[in-house]
Amino acid sequence: MTEQEEIEYHESLITMLEMIWGEGFLSPGGAEEVALLLAGEDIKDKKIIDIGCGIGGIDVLLARDYGAGSVVGVDIEQPVLDHSIARAKNEGLSDRITYQLVKPGPLPFEPASFDVVFSKDAMIHIPDKESLFDDVYRILKPGGLFVASDWMRRDENPPSPEMMHYIKMEGLSYGMGSPERYEKSLAKAGFVDIKLRDRNAWYSVISGEEYQQMKGDLYPQMEAKLGREYADRSVEIWRSMNVVLESGELRPGHLRAIKPDRY
Repeated sequence: MTEQEEIEYHESLITMLEMIWGEGFLSPGGAEEVALLLAGEDIKDKKIIDIGCGIGGIDVLLARDYGAGSVVGVDIEQPVLDHSIARAKNEGLSDRITYQLVKPGPLPFEPASFDVVFSKDAMIHIPDKESLFDDVYRILKPGGLFVASDWMRRDENPPSPEMMHYIKMEGLSYGMGSPERYEKSLAKAGFVDIKLRDRNAWYSVISGEEYQQMKGDLYPQMEAKLGREYADRSVEIWRSMNVVLESGELRPGHLRAIKPDRY
């Protein structure tokens, strides 16, 4: 993640995203996408780190619904962690879910600290994918699982004008990479059994439905809570996002890889 002069995930953005994606979620799909990410995996009693945990809805799922032994959520912004801490407390899970504010760069954990490294649509904010996956590999135990989803770009060519407009409208520190770059970076770090799943077709449909809702029935609520200017900007973000989803340049996807058990 890059150094930031100001908070990116401010309260207005959190409010808007929860209105669209559901309470506790800052990315699409909710519990259903988490279930798809974890399909076939048993994380019961495992020690998990959630990189870019956001406001904690996913961590509650990991602990409450999937039986994780412990979850450590890390993020670089304290306001989102404040939401997460309160959510874990309200769910009675503070003994199993903890949170830590971290700085951009290598994570402050010892090698082989976690059974599972999880991340949901947060690695887009980390431009150096190679160093990221080296660090993920380092903190995983031998035989450990890395599972994530993220926003990717079709290739490593310069972004199109449409993509540049979308990124400008988002106003967030994006450092997207292509699926090929993710796969090569994971392999270079030492991971095996690397699998990628393209979710462009799925989210192209969903985001189109979200856009229509934002222009229609949801707009009065957005305007009342966020003001007309912010509501209009949010609608334009979704319009411009749909353009690059439909063109295939924006490619949300899933990642899974294993750290070999060499011992």
